Amino acid sequence: MLKTEKSWVVLDSTITSKFGHRPPSTYYMKIQSLSQLKTLFSGTDGYKSRTFSSGKYNWKLVVYPKGNEKDNGTGFVSMYVELDSESASSTILAYLTFFIYNKKENKYFTIQDDEEKQFNALRPVHGFPQVLPLDTFNDPKNGYVFDGDDQCEFGVDVMVPLTNWEVVSNTQEYSNIKFYWTLEKFSELKEHCYVSNKNKILVGGRNWMLKLYPKGLNTTYSAWLSLFLHIADDETVKTGEETYVQCDMRILDPFGCDHLTKKINQRFGNSIPTWGWHKFVSLANLEKAYLDKQGSLEVEIQFKVVSSTKYS
Repeated sequence: MLKTEKSWVVLDSTITSKFGHRPPSTYYMKIQSLSQLKTLFSGTDGYKSRTFSSGKYNWKLVVYPKGNEKDNGTGFVSMYVELDSESASSTILAYLTFFIYNKKENKYFTIQDDEEKQFNALRPVHGFPQVLPLDTFNDPKNGYVFDGDDQCEFGVDVMVPLTNWEVVSNTQEYSNIKFYWTLEKFSELKEHCYVSNKNKILVGGRNWMLKLYPKGLNTTYSAWLSLFLHIADDETVKTGEETYVQCDMRILDPFGCDHLTKKINQRFGNSIPTWGWHKFVSLANLEKAYLDKQGSLEVEIQFKVVSSTKYS
């Protein structure tokens, strides 16, 4: 690195350094006694911060206040990031930006590599041996050490790409996708709730089921049939995942085309796994118009739009 007025010209084209107002967002460290730190950590040792997390992994900031002699850092402040050993079971990619606060300018000197670094068990440490010349850093006139010429502040941003991502798939033209569910001898049904488990409903990458309450969801709706669309009980839905559904739910008219249709236009997820109606149809109207000659009831669901958002 070659010295300029307030920055350093870096020979590697992927490495940039500059002054800016933005502080570090991942980890910040204030040194209250730089002289004591230099005494405790010689040119072959670096001070390791406490563990901090970024991108679901644990890291430590390592600072050599007298330079890392083993990494060609003599005459410079050296700074690194170390991946915690428990997080090093696989290769982790990260972008690094290091910060040194300048109180005189009230800005941060930053240095970063625009190329991502690969952290793993074989190489858990990445950083810069030559961050800032020691003669510049140690001179109180330059503003990096202050308040009695013995305090300084370091920081780092560790950005792990694709820590959280989502896949949104929009499926249109479901007009011909229909599922039928027949409940025989409806008037003789004794259970409180019936589930369409035998008729697997797979749409939009998720399994669905219908839940029907022949005498209402509870005593308040005992004169009604209650009907709901539900994410299947064995379906795994992560926090934040949603599936938007447009569909028609029907009780079919066995003697004509006067089907009873109600529309769902709803987002389903962990917080709302089910949607439907406590009062889909009155039992009196049901027995009058919607049971066939054998007393069977036929339910139909027709999907129109399904949009799934999944996270990883």
